[in-house]
Amino acid sequence: MSKQITGGFTYENDGDGREVRYGRDDGEPPSVAVATALATYHGDDVTTTSTRLYDHVDPEALDALFADRYDGGGRRAGKVTFDVGDATVVVRPESVRVYPGES
Repeated sequence: MSKQITGGFTYENDGDGREVRYGRDDGEPPSVAVATALATYHGDDVTTTSTRLYDHVDPEALDALFADRYDGGGRRAGKVTFDVGDATVVVRPESVRVYPGES
């Protein structure tokens, strides 16, 4: 297995395919983190990628799932998993993981 850490990303390759892990910055919407991680996974620039997140999940709904609670407290648990083409995306409050999906 090879592993490389660059900026907020961790790239791993265990021979079965690559994996991107992206640590979300405070205040960064999950939808932005997912778009960034997916573009990186596909080797694209996030501003020019052909993958449109809203074709696969509602970005506003995704952001709402991880938004602060009504009392102002953060959400520290939970995850959302969905497929985008040949990749599986796992969103958690603090990170996004993209890896090859099941064929």
